[in-house]
Amino acid sequence: MFLSCIPATYFRDLIDGRMSMETWINLAASLGLDGLDFGQAWFRDTSPVAVTAIRKRVEDRGLRACMLTCAPDFPHPEPAGRQATVDEMLRMVELARGLNAPLIRVTAGQAHPSVSREQGIAWVCEGLRKVLPAASSAGITLVYENHTKASVWQYRDFSEPSAIFLDIVRAMEGTALGVNFDTANPLVHGEDPLPLLHQVAHRVVSVHANDLRVCGQFDFCVVGQGVVPFADIFRYLKRTAGFDGWISVEEFSRTGEQGFRDAIRFVREAWAAA
Repeated sequence: MFLSCIPATYFRDLIDGRMSMETWINLAASLGLDGLDFGQAWFRDTSPVAVTAIRKRVEDRGLRACMLTCAPDFPHPEPAGRQATVDEMLRMVELARGLNAPLIRVTAGQAHPSVSREQGIAWVCEGLRKVLPAASSAGITLVYENHTKASVWQYRDFSEPSAIFLDIVRAMEGTALGVNFDTANPLVHGEDPLPLLHQVAHRVVSVHANDLRVCGQFDFCVVGQGVVPFADIFRYLKRTAGFDGWISVEEFSRTGEQGFRDAIRFVREAWAAA
């Protein structure tokens, strides 16, 4: 298992420029991680010179980029919006290539009120199929997440309900699309994460270790201090599914650096115990 981290606590700071990419890289290095995640919205400059400088900074600190976390909106009701999403994701493939990140986290997109379930599933699959060839050519795996809501979105995720997520996963069977399994997001929707994991474990390429304070609420906490059944999840991943890929600790407790350290220590210990 390789350990990374996605600093959800600092997302707005990184997007708005109150926290620099260098500060995040330095923090990640101090946490003893194997790698670190980056967010799509953090990059103001995606020129080759700027991206190469970030990659060098990461490698100089003894790390590697694990994942570029993106939030495409494939079921946008307007054709121009869907095309813009695909075009942006093709640019993100190039960004991930420049960072030497092996994974790109993708979402279905927003649950636009005017888009039906059937039409939304068709558009999500269409968008994914348009991006997959470029990703595969670059040696990058798209990992589709059971997601709830991106900070820049108006609506919740179209495939937040597990039934829709599974429909899309099944429709993409036989493609290079993997799954990024989020441990907490099913609980936000009031669902048990284990039955979902059992159905997609063969497609899981990476894991977001995330925790929730109370089932049914969009209220995250330090990983290991909430309601997520990590012992059962990790045991299944390790013993039954044979998972040995990237686990990215999603730190969204807003408790500062100590929250990161506590979460990462918990994940290491829980994985070893599994």
